[in-house]
Formats: sequence, structure tokens, C-alpha cells
Amino acid sequence: MSDTTRTLKVAIPKGSLQEPTIELLAKAGYEVYVSSRGLRPGSNDPELDLYMIRAQEIGRYLGQGFIDCGITGYDWAYENEVELLDLAELPYSRASSLPTRWVLVVPEDSPIRKPEDLEGKRIATEGVGITKRYLRERGINAEVEFSWGATEVKVPDLVDAIVDVTETGSSIKANRLRIVDTLLTSFPHFYANPTAATDPWKREKMDRIALLLKAALGARGKVGLKMNLPADRLKELLEKLPSLRRPTISQLSEPDWVAVETVIDEIIVRDIIPELKRLGAEGIIEYPLNKIVP
Repeated sequence: MSDTTRTLKVAIPKGSLQEPTIELLAKAGYEVYVSSRGLRPGSNDPELDLYMIRAQEIGRYLGQGFIDCGITGYDWAYENEVELLDLAELPYSRASSLPTRWVLVVPEDSPIRKPEDLEGKRIATEGVGITKRYLRERGINAEVEFSWGATEVKVPDLVDAIVDVTETGSSIKANRLRIVDTLLTSFPHFYANPTAATDPWKREKMDRIALLLKAALGARGKVGLKMNLPADRLKELLEKLPSLRRPTISQLSEPDWVAVETVIDEIIVRDIIPELKRLGAEGIIEYPLNKIVP
């Protein structure tokens, strides 16, 4: 089989991570085409064979070798206890840039104040493996049951505590619950099946994807800024605007002017542009970025 006909089996998480993952892939250069019911999306890269799979299951299918590589949370790889090759941590999440946290939660008025108070208690969670390993490492004996969802409603009537996922903690507070401890923090990772990664063609393809995914995340919240500036104001610009401390400087055809180009945080552009005008900058252009490769 020639390399031109080969494909890489890639898993994309279905569910809450689906949209941010597809957006990230698009910024990395991989457009993913998803139908309303389809679980086998297409893409603009004919070498990718895509599967839409629940994040909870991707680690298992990767470990079994049914999929070559895929994006899933560190938490679900940890839950499934499978041996995977970690190609890249991808710091994004479903609602923010904060990591997902698996937290031990009890009602506000619960007598449980520390993990050791769980001795002999009942805990409901979707992350049974995560919870059991946490308890085992601390020598705590407690009953752990699987929860299909809506875990918050089970305390205190059905169980003594829950282990649930949060990013900001707002829903926990809204349900009058209290966090006792954090079991695990997790971002999505780009994982590979170790055997698949020994194939030179597949490994090169995986490494290219990993590079572009990290480059797309590196550009998040950044913009490019370019302008023309009187050459005698350049030193003042660099002293007063430390965010521009490493710009690209080019001499213009007019000897008294230079072109300045840099990358900055988008949030500070509103403060910098008036300062640039005060320094005599002209032709100021702000432009979006899709990737930054270190």
C-alpha cells in the first residue's frame, strides 16, 4: 500500500468537548465536517479517518488499538488505566481555558470535613476508577457507585458524598454543596496508541497534528500589530510599552521611518493603540492569528 492511500484513525470527543475541539482543529488547519447525526465526520485532509466517540471511551479504544490517536481528557485516560503515548497537553476546556477538576463534594451542612471522614460512607460518581484510586492511596474504605449523571441531586438522601467535574465551581455553589478536596485536574491531551506510533508514517502524521494543535492554542488570545513609526520615537516606544520589547523592526524607504510588527495579548490592544498614536505611529493594523509556532 502506498503512502498516498494511507489513513490515520483519529478520535474526536463527542459531547461537551466536541465544539471547542472542532474549533481548535479548524485553527490548526483541519476543517471537520459533522452532520447532525453522523459519528464519522469528514475533513479537508483525506489522510484522516475520523471517529466521533464519547471522551470517556476514547482512551479505552486507543489502548485496544482500534484507534490510532485522539483527543480526550487526561482524566479519562487515568480512569481507564491504559498505556498511551502522550503527544501533547492541550489547555482548553468546554467552557473556559481552566482545567477540569474532579472534586469531592458534600452538602454545605455535612459533617464530612476531610477525606478521612468518608470511612464507611457511600460515594456516587461517573469517575469510579478515579475515585477508587484516590481512596486506595489514602487507605480509606468507602463504597463507590457509578452515577449516570445529575449526581448533585443524590446527596444527602441517596449517598453521603459525590465526586463530580467542575471548571469554575459555580454549579456546586448554586446547589448548596461544598468542595472537600480535589482528586484530579485535567486538560484534554492528544494521545496515541503506542503500537500505532511505531509506524513511521503514522508517527510523522501524529507529530504534525500535535505541532499544529499546540500552535493554534499558542495563538489564543493573541493578535498581530503592525505600524509605521518615526525612527526617533522607537526607543521611547520600547521603553514605555514593554509588551513590544521584541518587535520586528524594518527600515522603510523613507530613512526617518521604521515599520514595527509584533504579537501581543488582544486584551491590551485597547490601551496600547492610543499610546502608539501619541508616539506618532501611523497605519496601525491589528490582525487575528491562527497559529504561533515557537
